[in-house]
Amino acid sequence: MIKVDSLVKKIGDKMILRNLHLEVAAGDTVAVLGPNGAGKSTLLKILATLSKPTSGEISINQLSLKKNVNKVRELLGFLPHASLLYEHFSPLENLVFFGKLYGMKDVEERAKALVRQVGLSFFLNEPVKGFSRGMIQRVAIARAIVHRPSILLLDEPHTGLDQKAIGILNDVVLAHQQEGKTTLIVTHDIKQAALLCNRAIIIKGGKVVDDFLIEDQSEALLLERYHQVIGGDPE
Repeated sequence: MIKVDSLVKKIGDKMILRNLHLEVAAGDTVAVLGPNGAGKSTLLKILATLSKPTSGEISINQLSLKKNVNKVRELLGFLPHASLLYEHFSPLENLVFFGKLYGMKDVEERAKALVRQVGLSFFLNEPVKGFSRGMIQRVAIARAIVHRPSILLLDEPHTGLDQKAIGILNDVVLAHQQEGKTTLIVTHDIKQAALLCNRAIIIKGGKVVDDFLIEDQSEALLLERYHQVIGGDPE
């Protein structure tokens, strides 16, 4: 599903990603771990087509990222640190807008169903500028999946969320997984990584330095492997 070969990303004189290799099979839910500055978010932005690599090859669903950017974007749902929402729009208006960008025909029905799914039906037509962080993140989750993507790319998605929003996000990821779809989650939250993911990779210095399966939702295994490779706790 995702194949990354010899990926390099430089910004000025700074090397962010160094000859990184990665393969992710369809249906995998992968935790991307590593210290600050390791290149985790940069990798996700490149996969999401929001940043261009300096060199290297990426294919998604056997489509070359360089040659098929628009087709690849249709496959992806991206949840970065920023919500990407229009603050003067309501949840319904935001989701309809983003759905139409993907040419969806059932977009309003789909948008209303997603607003119900994230528990915000009462605020369907209220501008999101007055929403709390947790409410905004719930709408952002809906935005990321409005077009029914086959791949989710999530960058620190649990940060700042209340327990209800965490539960909603986790339900989305688990449902995505049960449909045989693929998810990459950049996170420092070992508990959530163990709960949601079947595999973990650890990035250090712009390279994948460990890649392993997570057995029995084991937080202990994740911490042990992280300490062996990085030392200290995930950040």
